[in-house]
Amino acid sequence: MHARETTRMPRDRERARRIGLNEALFREINERLETLQEKTSGQLGVLDLVCECGDRDCAERITLTLGEYRELRADPLLFAVRPAHEIPDVEDVVQKMNGRLIVRKHEGEPAAVARATDQ
Repeated sequence: MHARETTRMPRDRERARRIGLNEALFREINERLETLQEKTSGQLGVLDLVCECGDRDCAERITLTLGEYRELRADPLLFAVRPAHEIPDVEDVVQKMNGRLIVRKHEGEPAAVARATDQ
């Protein structure tokens, strides 16, 4: 292993951790939005949620049905993001749906952070 690779790996791991923590924050916000929408409307159909991408400054919105959202939350490695918000070095697009993408975290640091922050 070259010296350059040795110094790069921890930086890459730290970047993956930061991205994962940003995504976990958006996932938590969406879980609270689901609860709020359920309490205020008494029923759920379509959820208005925030993009769960790794960009902490993202404020874009996505919509999912309750069934889609619950299916997404059943796997801690899955996140819903807007098109072009995926980050290929930490996640793969596994599904494209009406103005949103479902991404799965890569094993290693991205998946570890996703699992550790799943509630």
